[in-house]
Amino acid sequence: MAGWLVAGVATTGAGTFLGWDGFTIQLGNLIVILVMIVLFVLALILPFPGGKRRK
Repeated sequence: MAGWLVAGVATTGAGTFLGWDGFTIQLGNLIVILVMIVLFVLALILPFPGGKRRK
């Protein structure tokens, strides 16, 4: 089952990889991870809409 999934994914290039002492990550994945971290921090910092109004 996994064979057709892998065969169906077409890779056009090798991509750009960054490495530090045996740790390697693709640039696109690093960007996605950094954006997720920024959104998580913003979700913690920004006030929840309507959170200050209590009955």
